[in-house]
Amino acid sequence: MILADTGFWLALANRTDRHHARAKAALAKHRGPYATTWPVMTETCHLLAARLGSDAEIAFIRSGALGAFEIFALDRAHLPRIEALMDKYRSLPMDLADASLVILAEEIGTGDILSTDVRDFGAYRWKSRKPFKNLLL
Repeated sequence: MILADTGFWLALANRTDRHHARAKAALAKHRGPYATTWPVMTETCHLLAARLGSDAEIAFIRSGALGAFEIFALDRAHLPRIEALMDKYRSLPMDLADASLVILAEEIGTGDILSTDVRDFGAYRWKSRKPFKNLLL
């Protein structure tokens, strides 16, 4: 399972994004399966609509509906861990989308990720000590 962050989805959708070619190459090289979270989807939809328009947002949703990726759902039991992560990484700061991906990594037991966010996912640790392996950059 490979985690997918907002920056990856944006780069994949936008031909003018500086990471577009890398995102396409990573998608071809790492066949998945892919997983993301509802907070990442929310952030991605907001940014796709703002930058590329509704058609890009709808295409992203359609790809999820067709099974291009799994969607991990957070629940109330995850909130204390999310709070602890946000507190630990407050100097970056960590947002909910990033925290949700750390939770996902901890739940499925892998830190393989596709992300354009080198700084943050270079600093974050899942299960408090395991680094992420960014397959995109």
